[in-house]
Amino acid sequence: MKKVFLAVLVVSVAGMFSGCATWSGIKHDSKSAWNSTKKAVNNATSD
Repeated sequence: MKKVFLAVLVVSVAGMFSGCATWSGIKHDSKSAWNSTKKAVNNATSD
């Protein structure tokens, strides 16, 4: 029983760490997309 619990615990912790890395990537990509959008809108309205 302890081995099963330990295996589930290790998989859960690994999943949490990989999820955090993924969320960080999503935030970075979203910020980049937002900055690109702001530049495009600014260029379109400045003429």
